[in-house]
Amino acid sequence: MPPIVKRIFWFVNKFFMVPMFRLGFGPFFGNPFSGYIMVLKAVGRKTGKVRYAPVNYAIHKGDIYCISGGRQSSDWYRNLLANPRIEVLLPAGPVFASVEEIADAPERLIIIRQVLKNAGFAGFFEGYNPYNISEIELAAKTSDLPLLRLRPIGIANGACDPGGWAWVWVFISMLAVVWILLR
Repeated sequence: MPPIVKRIFWFVNKFFMVPMFRLGFGPFFGNPFSGYIMVLKAVGRKTGKVRYAPVNYAIHKGDIYCISGGRQSSDWYRNLLANPRIEVLLPAGPVFASVEEIADAPERLIIIRQVLKNAGFAGFFEGYNPYNISEIELAAKTSDLPLLRLRPIGIANGACDPGGWAWVWVFISMLAVVWILLR
């Protein structure tokens, strides 16, 4: 992926997608064209600070899967390996999960293909069409692509829970309604 495209994704993710999920608007952004996105809330391996990473995902047999398009160089990927207990902001709600890398599972290609399909237009940035690439080609092109399984182990804090941001839009909406009624 060209550096300018990476920079655009970084900007949109940091200043749009993460705030939208923290405000509770995650369900409004998933579709087959722009992709289905979740936000990983991980602890930084060097700083110990909470870091947010929007990624595409697939749900398979009760577990959540994602891939690291930046391979092993992605900061969020390295943070997850260092601190494998994370919160995940799914569009349907938050979960607490345990992360593990899946190197060779019988369903690996099925799951990777589904994550790439669920990525919408971004699924094509790997340089092939995830809908019609052969199994052999997919295996060759994704052999170095880390596949992460997130096993839900509990519920986590969501946008409407203490520490969430949903109160912002609720409060603004209430002010707008009061203002309209008083006029």
